[in-house]
Amino acid sequence: MNRILSAVALMLVFAVMVSGTADAAEPVNAGEWQVLFNGTDLTGWDGDTGLWSVRDGVIHGETTKEKKADGNTFLIAKDRVVGDFELEATFRCSSINNSGIQYRSKHITEKPKNPWVVRGYQHELRNSAKFPDVSGFIYDEGGTRRRICLVGEQAEWTKSGKKVTGQLIDQAGYEKLFKVDDWNTVRIVAQGNRLKHFMNDTLVLDFTDDDAHVLREGVIALQLHAGAPMWTEFREVRVRNLPVSE
Repeated sequence: MNRILSAVALMLVFAVMVSGTADAAEPVNAGEWQVLFNGTDLTGWDGDTGLWSVRDGVIHGETTKEKKADGNTFLIAKDRVVGDFELEATFRCSSINNSGIQYRSKHITEKPKNPWVVRGYQHELRNSAKFPDVSGFIYDEGGTRRRICLVGEQAEWTKSGKKVTGQLIDQAGYEKLFKVDDWNTVRIVAQGNRLKHFMNDTLVLDFTDDDAHVLREGVIALQLHAGAPMWTEFREVRVRNLPVSE
């Protein structure tokens, strides 16, 4: 009997351990992964071909003194509207200026500065490991909330603004996690009002938006920032649908 009870106890402990790593588990009824970049050309994407190209098998975006961006400009995944989804991409970028991944965003076609203006949630991308200006925070591109949720925060948006409820990673932890001047892998998980950002397989941001502000679906896009000359690159970009959150 004691052996049976011990075995049951071990099974219960194992179950608790598994449930505690739910963020890393395979989502139930997740759709098949769909590759957004074929590694050869920009088929399936729409952007300024004077600024965006494919070099050595990666998406390359670059502005120079001669070729400037008229306002922030984006490479938009064509015919791709996401709601509840998971996205993965590997990126690197210059230390000057910043880039980003837009999701659940709107393509602005009424009197934009350029034909590729996007507004909505942005996963900020930077070549830095110094808080708070690091890759991973949520920026309100084209909106009024600006830095909605910072890296390291577990937070929610309330009637009085952002409320931080926990800490996920600190400066020292992020410095060990992020590879400056190298490739890093982003994962974005959006289900209902809840948005999670992972960096190199580590959860760095967990944000719950309120019903008044939440964006439930929209386009995916990659950013080239206006201003100082910069470059950004992407590879291994893929997405899959997740079960709709109730």
